[in-house]
Amino acid sequence: MLSEIPKQFHLLGGKPILLHSLEVFAAALPDLELILVLPETHLITWEEILIHYQVLAHHTIVTGGDTRFQSVKNGIRCITLPGMVAVHDGVRPLITKEGIIRLFAEAEQFGSAVPVVSINDTVRQTDGRYSQVIDRNNLRLVQTPEIFHSDILIKAYQSPESASYTDVTSVVQSAGFREVHLCEGEAENIKITRPVDFLLAEAILELRCKLKTKN
Repeated sequence: MLSEIPKQFHLLGGKPILLHSLEVFAAALPDLELILVLPETHLITWEEILIHYQVLAHHTIVTGGDTRFQSVKNGIRCITLPGMVAVHDGVRPLITKEGIIRLFAEAEQFGSAVPVVSINDTVRQTDGRYSQVIDRNNLRLVQTPEIFHSDILIKAYQSPESASYTDVTSVVQSAGFREVHLCEGEAENIKITRPVDFLLAEAILELRCKLKTKN
C-alpha cells in the first residue's frame, strides 16, 4: 500500500479496514468467539482504535508471528472450545454477513468450507522462457474465511512450517486431511493488497451504501 502503516489500519469508508472485518463477523454470528491476531508493534494502535470508534464487539487479542503460518498458529492456540473455526484475512473487509452464515452452514454439513471463485482471465504457466496456456476451467482463486474443525487445525499446525503454505488449506492437506469442500465465494470479497484494491473497495462500499439508502 506504499505506506508505513499496515494496510489493515488504513481507513475505508471512515473506519479501519480491520474493524470492518471484525464487525461483520460479530454481526453475522453474535455467539462467535472472535480472536484477532495483530502485529506486536501495533497492539497500541488497535487499543486506540477501540477507544476512538467505541468498538463493542468482544474479542481476544493475540500477538502474531513473523509469517502467516506463525500468526495463524498463535491464534489457534487461543481456541477454548472445540468447533468450527474460520480463519479470515483481516484485509478482506467486504465479505457479507450472508456469506459468513452460508459458509459456516456448509462447513457443518461437509466438514469444511473454503470459498473460491472462477478465473475469468487466460492463464499461462511459464518457466521464464517458454509458456503454455492452462485450462482455467480447472482453476479457482481461494478466498477466506477458510473453515475447518478446531481438531483438524490444531493437528495440522503442529507440522513444521513450509514456504509452500500460502493458505490454511495447504497446511491442512499437507497434514493428511485431503478432502476439502470448496464452495462458491463472493466476487466482492477482495483482498486489499495494492492501492488499486483500496480504490475498488471504496467503490464497492459506496455502492452498498447507496443501495441500502434506496431500500
